[in-house]
Amino acid sequence: MKDCVIVHDFLNYLSYERHFSPQTAKCYSADLEQFCNFLKDSGRADSNDGSQPWSGDASSSQVATETQTKVDLQKMLLSLNVDIARAFLAELAGNNYSKSTTARKIATLRSFYKFLVKRNYTDKNPILTIRTPKQEKRLPKFLSYDDIKRLLETPALDNWLGIRDRAMMETLYSTGIRVSELVGLNMDDVDFLSEVIHVRGKGKKERISPIGSSALRAIQSYLEYRSKRAQSNSNFDTRVLFVNKHGKKLSTRSVRRKMDKYLAMAGLDPAISPHTLRHSFATHMLNRGADLRSVQELLGHQSLSTTQIYTHLTTAKLKEQYENAHPRMDA
Repeated sequence: MKDCVIVHDFLNYLSYERHFSPQTAKCYSADLEQFCNFLKDSGRADSNDGSQPWSGDASSSQVATETQTKVDLQKMLLSLNVDIARAFLAELAGNNYSKSTTARKIATLRSFYKFLVKRNYTDKNPILTIRTPKQEKRLPKFLSYDDIKRLLETPALDNWLGIRDRAMMETLYSTGIRVSELVGLNMDDVDFLSEVIHVRGKGKKERISPIGSSALRAIQSYLEYRSKRAQSNSNFDTRVLFVNKHGKKLSTRSVRRKMDKYLAMAGLDPAISPHTLRHSFATHMLNRGADLRSVQELLGHQSLSTTQIYTHLTTAKLKEQYENAHPRMDA
């Protein structure tokens, strides 16, 4: 698949023009690879029964050369019709893929063919008529104030890694930034005087995010220990804020592993992720009276509709508080 020119161009477009994160680009690549494998399998099956659904001059040879296979895949992609696309969705359904996963794969194909039309590889987008399966609305999980407090107090503060982990979780909850944005923070991104951090978000969009005094104190404590470690290790990355035990930039996976450890230690739901701290930040902000537009800007959401999901959480919370204050009187 990587040798297919149009797929290669699309993946480069995602990385270098749309500035998608490596993880997001990887998901798009995996979806396209699955689709390409489906097309190749379908093409082999059709060649066995003598039919030629892709083009009139398609090779009927069962054993094609490597070059011919590449050409055939590109022909298949460019001559795709809606029936073949629906057959792919039927296969996903037959393999019990969830609606959300199917919707993501449709979105990948929709973006891919929109790109092909835009770059004049083809003049048709067969995915336009494919409807995305209706999604069940799932509210994001968030932690209560007490659970947040318990989680943040879990890391041991008698070693520099525990102090680092406390600072990371304090920063995630205090600012609502994504984990990818956390590990992307540099030393000079923290402004202690103005009590803000400089965040580089999705698509290389930058924003300034306020940060609380508790998180700043945690970062300051971490920096003191970090400085001592750096003095005895010349390989320490002097630019990146949060580093691993070797002094190199942390990965998002490493942050997740640390979080899992502290969740277990605190006796909290293991299904909670670092992103739950972002959900908790947004929910708690709205519970305290912040307006939706402000929360949208703090989270770096492009669309207000993305932020509005949290209003459902706050409405449920208000209803619970009302019912607690006004218990139902049964006759």
